[in-house]
Amino acid sequence: MIFRLTLKLSKKVGFTSLPVLPPDKNLNPLMDWNANLFTVQRTQYIILTNTASLYSMVMHGRGITSDRLFIRDTLSYMKEFMTIDGNKSIFEKFIEPEGENIFFSKIIDRRVAGSMNDLIFQAKFHLIEGHKSPLDVSFLLNESPMSYLSYSRPKIEFQKLHFRDAVSLGNGKKENNVIYINVVRPPTTKY
Repeated sequence: MIFRLTLKLSKKVGFTSLPVLPPDKNLNPLMDWNANLFTVQRTQYIILTNTASLYSMVMHGRGITSDRLFIRDTLSYMKEFMTIDGNKSIFEKFIEPEGENIFFSKIIDRRVAGSMNDLIFQAKFHLIEGHKSPLDVSFLLNESPMSYLSYSRPKIEFQKLHFRDAVSLGNGKKENNVIYINVVRPPTTKY
């Protein structure tokens, strides 16, 4: 599992510099997350965003001063939020088993970083003007259409990642009830 941290957050958890881990084509996209630290009215928050789907969670950042505390609090919050959001099976099947195998990296995708900035702007609005909790803000962010996703919603795209992985059984084998067309023949009739 990879957490890609911004410079501000990496300094908060005690890293002086982070390596750049390129996207792993063999890694399940449910295992690649970005994290950023932001402040609203002198209160620190952390936004966690899945790289492929922009599925996001906003949590309190207070007290997270080391990588160990970051991992513990992040996984705990992910479990709580994903259980309430109906994605408990995704957490238990994919994320929880990888909780011991975590790597940190710099954020490498500018489009994801830009989308996270948009999500932070929305989160600040909901936290200040709407007087919402971080949990409520997370639900609202995942229902917001994003241009990065061709105006689809992050929650829908996150569930598609799970479905796509559920269809693949490994070794290139697919479930029996799925039909894949490898070659498309042109029509033989003339118009």
